[in-house]
Amino acid sequence: MQRVALVTGGTRGIGAAIAKALKAAGYDVAANYCRNDQAAAKFHEATGIPVYKWDVADFSACETGVAEISAALGPVTVLVNNAGITRDSVLHKMTPEAWGEALQTNLTSCFNMCRCTITHMREIGFGRIVNIGSINGQAGQYGQVNYAAAKSGIHGFTKALAQESASKGVTVNAIAPGYVDTEMVRSVPPKVLEKIIAKIPVGRLGRAEEIARGVLFLAAEDAGFVTGSTLSINGGQHMY
Repeated sequence: MQRVALVTGGTRGIGAAIAKALKAAGYDVAANYCRNDQAAAKFHEATGIPVYKWDVADFSACETGVAEISAALGPVTVLVNNAGITRDSVLHKMTPEAWGEALQTNLTSCFNMCRCTITHMREIGFGRIVNIGSINGQAGQYGQVNYAAAKSGIHGFTKALAQESASKGVTVNAIAPGYVDTEMVRSVPPKVLEKIIAKIPVGRLGRAEEIARGVLFLAAEDAGFVTGSTLSINGGQHMY
């Protein structure tokens, strides 16, 4: 049976690498994005992967987007919740808006997308959900109480949903990337980035393709005995 995979935040960075890897492995892939039309168009032109624009923090938009993809490609059976943002600030200066935006986009989106896709997965007795967490959801990070809370929430969400879904053939796992060479990480000031890399035992940033290989493993049909797990891909920076 042909599998349809949906990657949120799938046109840039880690998400783009995941979408391309899934397509190369034979999946029918759709990539969601929210803001950067130019990057999405460039990604679609380079890969041929269809792109769909909506805000994953909006439940009704998720319902509409998933329905559109299902009509075009078929029902989603592999979901990768990758969409995420940062709104960094120390807590005593953080605005309620910065807190709420990070929680909605990074965590509530997982509920929205899973809620919109899991019914079909349960009905057919197969599904693969991979939620992209973060090393900072495991270890915390200065200036990221909102981001760390959201990503930590993903890990708990994953374990609970895995228990609900296992008997129906639906696995739910998480990946916790460390610092990966993406646009977001490259925006960090050079001196700060040097200090970050100095703390990574392998001595370098990760590559988006390395995260994508983890997703391919968890999404595979023969990974059915792996559920409720968090795969840390961080160069040894945090062993959890």
